[in-house]
Amino acid sequence: MIEKIKSAVIKGRIEWQKHALERMLERKIARSSVKEVLLTGELIESYSNDKPYASYLVSGKDGSEVYHIVVSYDEKNETCFIITVYRPDLKYFESDLKTRKRK
Repeated sequence: MIEKIKSAVIKGRIEWQKHALERMLERKIARSSVKEVLLTGELIESYSNDKPYASYLVSGKDGSEVYHIVVSYDEKNETCFIITVYRPDLKYFESDLKTRKRK
């Protein structure tokens, strides 16, 4: 799936959800950083039951900053939807910033 997401980003087939744009503004995260993570990052979780499309958690870096991006992908239209973007927190993730801490 990550290859399909990368292809959509390269082709400019990205839909920015209002929630994602609001969080990016609030967290001072640039669209260019999101694109970089989607092009170079790795898929660390998938949520196959999400609707209307399955969604995925992608982790990656832009420079020294680590970001997590929740993205869904529409196979029919070959478009990815940016749902939210954040910097992972050690409160919720292990030191690798990819593995969720167990409760």
